[in-house]
Amino acid sequence: MDDSKMVGGKVKKPGKRGRKPAKIDLKAKLERSRQSARECRARKKLRYQYLEELVSSKERAICALREELEMYKQWCTAMDQGKIPSEIKALLTGDDQKTPQSTSTKTPKNGKYSTGISQNKSA
Repeated sequence: MDDSKMVGGKVKKPGKRGRKPAKIDLKAKLERSRQSARECRARKKLRYQYLEELVSSKERAICALREELEMYKQWCTAMDQGKIPSEIKALLTGDDQKTPQSTSTKTPKNGKYSTGISQNKSA
């Protein structure tokens, strides 16, 4: 046989492999490239907006937790001095009508806790 090869019952002639480059209009190709770049930038912008919102919500949660920690520290300081904060008294006596916000350990929808700091000085 000459330079031809038998593959799967078909005769293949030697030469270039793969697809032949189609004659694509250069302007259309550039426009597709520009459109793809616009879409990529739009996706990137959305991703950064999402990440910024995520960071913002995490920062709000951190602030709320710091406020809660400060409240607990003040309660501990008051108890070390022999004073029992009114919030803890309410928790121990089961008086939920007095301070319903201080008994909740879940984060409110706005991400902020209401602290009863001014009430901590009662004896």
